[in-house]
Amino acid sequence: MTTSSDIIPVVAPANLLSGPPQGQWTYADYAALTAEGEYFEIINGVVYMSPAPNIAHQNANSLIHYYLNQYVRFKGLGQVLAAPIDVELAPKLVVQPDVVVVLKENLGILHPSHIIGRPDLVVEIMSPSTAGYDRRVKQDIYAQYGIPEYWIAEPASKTVELLKLSGPAYVSQGVYQGQAQLPTQIIPSFPVAVAEFFVD
Repeated sequence: MTTSSDIIPVVAPANLLSGPPQGQWTYADYAALTAEGEYFEIINGVVYMSPAPNIAHQNANSLIHYYLNQYVRFKGLGQVLAAPIDVELAPKLVVQPDVVVVLKENLGILHPSHIIGRPDLVVEIMSPSTAGYDRRVKQDIYAQYGIPEYWIAEPASKTVELLKLSGPAYVSQGVYQGQAQLPTQIIPSFPVAVAEFFVD
């Protein structure tokens, strides 16, 4: 018999929010939300709500941000930001990647409240509640808006898949684990082994 504890909540439209009709939300509407502890994104004017990230997700997020930030800032390559950070790709499209890299030549997309434009690299940390959303909806959006690299980290398997934009879609460069280093073209010679991103 299935119980409520056997069902994992997933990313879903937030249809009960007060505001514009679904399909009409903009960043200004989104910024006016006062719900705390909730994770919202706008996809084609529709507001989606994500379950709060679990501990494994939070640990991976902290470590990936730490290592990227140390290297990118030390080399003077740009800035690294971690969720919650709003990325407005279009007027009705606002996402919150787990980690964002903006190279120094593109720092003009950073605004006091959020990012407006295309980052150079986004990282999503996958959990059972976000797997389909990250691999279908967000992957397609990141490709559509020309984000050159997309990393998908999976704490359960302690792996990172590196996707590189090729034309209108991403092409996987491989799934990496253990002592492998990611062959990123956005951050050349990034020296950190994938194992460092995950807590044992």
